[in-house]
Amino acid sequence: MAEYIDTNFITELSSSKSPPNPEVLHQILLKRQAARAAKNRALLMYSSAVIIIAVGASYAAVPLYRIFCAATGFAGTPKVGTGRFEPERLVPVENARRIKVHFNADRSEQLPWQFTPQQKFISVLPGETSLAFYTAKNQSSRDIIGIATYNVTPDRVAPYFSKVECFCFEEQRLLAGEEVDMPLLFFIDKDILEDPSCKNVEDVVLSYTFFRARRNERGQLEPDADEDTVQASLGFSGYENAPKAEARDLKSTESPTSSKTQS
Repeated sequence: MAEYIDTNFITELSSSKSPPNPEVLHQILLKRQAARAAKNRALLMYSSAVIIIAVGASYAAVPLYRIFCAATGFAGTPKVGTGRFEPERLVPVENARRIKVHFNADRSEQLPWQFTPQQKFISVLPGETSLAFYTAKNQSSRDIIGIATYNVTPDRVAPYFSKVECFCFEEQRLLAGEEVDMPLLFFIDKDILEDPSCKNVEDVVLSYTFFRARRNERGQLEPDADEDTVQASLGFSGYENAPKAEARDLKSTESPTSSKTQS
């Protein structure tokens, strides 16, 4: 921001033979001080924004890769938050065949929770929103934070399996002995009917695995398990070049398009 300069005053000063009016000089000084103050505020705001963005980017590195998988349906990860939730798309296709969605629940040995689905399966029409529930109980005498991973099989259905709301979107903290119901609101996009590879799909399995949470060196919560176990829970075990933790951190800085191409 340039410092304020009164050009009319400069012209008058250069042509005048007498000293400028003190009141006019005072007004000019006040305006220049105001301009300097505005410039300093702008510089402070800019510097603060750069620092906040830099810190935020470092903490978002790991979650960004998970968001990418959810946005593309990669490796059997159901889509979430992809703009498919317009009301006109959430209309059941009445003359379509129903798809049976089976619910699976697993947990790591390090997590002293009981984790089970409340229903074995739900039969849904493409475009029909459905509500399901899981139950989790902390069987220990200590409060514990858990993180759920998820995937869909067959994985070719994942691009059409969309979650509107899910307990897996964030970590879950259960108090000692606490038991909670965990809701899941989902639908299968009707575009699945136009995909030849999904023509004969009648059954879908939605799997969740709960892990005990731990903090990594960046202070972020992550599953307390070895890399191969976490990859398997995400549906990566069948991929020869399944990304390791370091690779996922690196991929999170790339665009979704380039990441999908490499995959």
